Amino acid sequence: MNRVYNFSAGPSMLPLEVLEKAASELVCYGESGMSVMEMSHRSPDYEAIINDAEKMLRELMNIPENYKVLFLQGGASTQFAAVPLNLIKRTGKADYVVSGQFSGKAFKEAQKLGYDVKCIATTKDDNFDHVPVVTKDMIRPDAAYVHVCFNNTIYGTKYGYIPETGDIPLVADMSSCIISEPIDVTKFGVIYAGAQKNMAPAGLTLVIVREDLLDYAEEKMPTMLEWKTMAENGSMYNTPPCYTIYMAKLVYEWILGMGGLEVMKQRNVEKAAVLYDYLDNQSYYIAPVKKDSRSMMNVTFVTGDADLDKKFASEAAKAGLKNLKGHRSVGGMRASIYNAMPKAGVEKLVEFMKAFAEANPKA
Repeated sequence: MNRVYNFSAGPSMLPLEVLEKAASELVCYGESGMSVMEMSHRSPDYEAIINDAEKMLRELMNIPENYKVLFLQGGASTQFAAVPLNLIKRTGKADYVVSGQFSGKAFKEAQKLGYDVKCIATTKDDNFDHVPVVTKDMIRPDAAYVHVCFNNTIYGTKYGYIPETGDIPLVADMSSCIISEPIDVTKFGVIYAGAQKNMAPAGLTLVIVREDLLDYAEEKMPTMLEWKTMAENGSMYNTPPCYTIYMAKLVYEWILGMGGLEVMKQRNVEKAAVLYDYLDNQSYYIAPVKKDSRSMMNVTFVTGDADLDKKFASEAAKAGLKNLKGHRSVGGMRASIYNAMPKAGVEKLVEFMKAFAEANPKA
């Protein structure tokens, strides 16, 4: 087996143990005589899978009983529309913090729907090299919710704090940091995330929503975007992404088996420190993100020379370090070191970075 270290921002690498478990059950799951991919979502075998997935996620994240867990489709980008369609009717307006591309897209989607939405803070003028400081006095007192993107995959930034919004629900896109560390779910009205970075293969979208926020959906909104309908039907109003939910269950099981999110956070802190410590103690590579906003999941860096950056990504791939090219909108390099990335992968990356710098002196 010739597996590489995959630094892709998503779809990302999955734990080898999870892949091997899935492979062993691919053709026949338990005593069912069929693959999970072939099962009816209404069958007892599959109902046990989705119920176990929710139970394990609740345990992992310590999700209170007054929150609904929804396993949906459409990616986090579909939730850019679903959030205002489900919530803005509370007061008719909402506030957004724009800290990168995806929070900007969420803001524009709400604008496109014709709602009274306001960008209350952004770091666009600083090329999104840090997350904004959001204080309660910046928020309109009659806002239906405040929306943030908790970890910015493209720019490599993350909130080191939870914005204080008082009685106004905080809505967070956590696509690239979900289940990477403990989080106090009660500080949020809604958490949503695409699964393809830390949780499962592409195809599953997670929504965690407080029950009292389920009664504000627009009357003419598409049924498939209405959280209350999905909650009342146990995420099975239609056929859910069955196999991806099964894979998510295996990932939850893997993390629980290691000791939960406190252990996962420790692993992730140690991995990120290997790379950031190197970046902070050399002069060849530039790390653009301010230290108080650094992501544990997505680490960005550049050489300052676009041709060298291109050469770096190409030679790294040949060395078994795949998908290090930065997002097309910003260039440079990006190492996505999600839960499944072992520390050895980060250590090998640093070794390569040292060798590349020595072999390619700048003019």
